[in-house]
Amino acid sequence: MKILYLDESGDHSLDKIDPKYPVFVLGGVIINGVAARKAIDRELSQFKQQFFGRDDLILHTADIVRARNGFESLTDSTARRDFTHALNALLRKLDFQVVACVIKKDQHRSLYGASAIDPYLLSLRVLVERFCQEIGHSRDGGMIYAERRLPELDRSLEKAWMEIQKSGTPYKRGSEITNRIVDLSLKEKQSNIGGLQLADLVVSPIGRMVIGKEPQEDWEIVRSKFRQGPTGYEGFGLVVMPRQP
Repeated sequence: MKILYLDESGDHSLDKIDPKYPVFVLGGVIINGVAARKAIDRELSQFKQQFFGRDDLILHTADIVRARNGFESLTDSTARRDFTHALNALLRKLDFQVVACVIKKDQHRSLYGASAIDPYLLSLRVLVERFCQEIGHSRDGGMIYAERRLPELDRSLEKAWMEIQKSGTPYKRGSEITNRIVDLSLKEKQSNIGGLQLADLVVSPIGRMVIGKEPQEDWEIVRSKFRQGPTGYEGFGLVVMPRQP
């Protein structure tokens, strides 16, 4: 079974848009099969044991950047350099695909005004379509996991998923989606699920690239992992909206 692990970068509000980060990114990783999932969990566990002497730490971008919640040793520049180098090497090694949808919120709001679709619902539709395409007609189907957040945000996600199951998307009927994707399940951060930690690590580099920040090595790794189509990853692994004419 293919599993899509989701995370987001930025917030999906169209009422208040941060000029320093005016995008919403919903993205994640697709891992195919039990063996691949077990291998990723094992590699991440060994990585955390190597650097911190424990494997119950959750790899979370905000905590890594701010050197908090178990990552305090990264305040040392040498330790941070070694950690970053090893983490990038591990990401290159692991077997997963990246899919993401980025909503440029200013342009989305300007284009559609009051009728603008909520960025979370819009991007979830896009990723469900790509995930269905990736699953194809496999008998095993697929599953989506996302991390639990605040209760109101979890309710919004569950509502969006129910709407997609019922009404489908512009390119997939609801029945086709439910036939291919078993369910969308929310998991606690402390469950220490490797796929959810990878999803967290890949979404921020995508957002930085779209807003024009200087690309770093993590973006190059993510770009190499995007789901590919006949013409590359654009539109197949990465969708940026509104689309440019």
